[in-house]
Amino acid sequence: MVRIAQLAKQAPRLLPGVLLCAVVSVAAVFLQQAEVRLTGRAWLEALVLAILLGTVVRTVWTPAPLWSAGIGFSAKTLLEVAVALLGATISGRAVLGMGPLLLAGVAGLVMAGVAGGYALGRLLRLPHRMAALVACGNSICGNSAIAAVAPVIGAESEDVSASIAYTALLGVAVVLILPLIGAALALTPRAYGAFAGLTVYAVPQVLAATVPVSRLSAQVGALVKLVRVLMLGPVVVVLSWIARRRGGAGGERPSLTRLAPWFILAFLALLGLRSAGLLPDLIVKPAGSAANVLTVVSMAALGLGVDVRAVAKAGARVTTVATLSLVMLGVLALGLVRLAHLG
Repeated sequence: MVRIAQLAKQAPRLLPGVLLCAVVSVAAVFLQQAEVRLTGRAWLEALVLAILLGTVVRTVWTPAPLWSAGIGFSAKTLLEVAVALLGATISGRAVLGMGPLLLAGVAGLVMAGVAGGYALGRLLRLPHRMAALVACGNSICGNSAIAAVAPVIGAESEDVSASIAYTALLGVAVVLILPLIGAALALTPRAYGAFAGLTVYAVPQVLAATVPVSRLSAQVGALVKLVRVLMLGPVVVVLSWIARRRGGAGGERPSLTRLAPWFILAFLALLGLRSAGLLPDLIVKPAGSAANVLTVVSMAALGLGVDVRAVAKAGARVTTVATLSLVMLGVLALGLVRLAHLG
């Protein structure tokens, strides 16, 4: 109730940016419909078009503070609500259907991705903290992982900004390219969903990369990605322990909100209620529809937050390390999908 009251007070400040994201989203929907009329199918779904349109707008125009609050709200809070609502559309049977090998493999892949990404960063002479930020961002959940890891390793604000700048653009690129890779590899919808969940940065971006393929891909991708996100807690705890052992700067104790974001807990709670048969179809279907709408609006906000010019400031080494570590993660993910016999 307190949170709702706070949002009500902030509504006038948030409204312009949210409306801007909504306008971009509507334009994306119209473009998708135009594709269908002209070619008979939607080659680019509204989710992807919203990202592209938002990025184009952000490249030619820098939003003033009037718009920034609402764009940030749409990119973060609306995304989180969409992810939480997605839990109502998935049952525990689907989780168990992933198989123990895949579930256990997610943890191993995250640890291998963090270690391998950090090694690549140090090999290319990135500073220790920057290498750790890039490795964790790529292997777990992008900006959220960077924000959670930064205080426990004592990272400078410049390192955090550089890491996030490149992660934002690279995340959008992955969302656009991944469906093409899945088609080229002839992955089944289930296998593609797992591959996307193991590779894409953020949970909402998994939806953008999988919804155009199939509903099954989106559900599997979200589940796999959430298991991956839950690895953030152990990783942050381990890095905090290492920082204290090193005796360097940082070593801040990780907070509970960093280890278990509210929307992850809400997703799991709704998943549990759906699995127990406590959520009627009357609620499940609208929840899924609302999640889809909010995701499109959030993707528009994500695009509006991507400044292509800011990537150059991150530096060639950060760019190279982030790209190589993401490729390494993709190869490991594909190996895990094949090992789990998902197709």
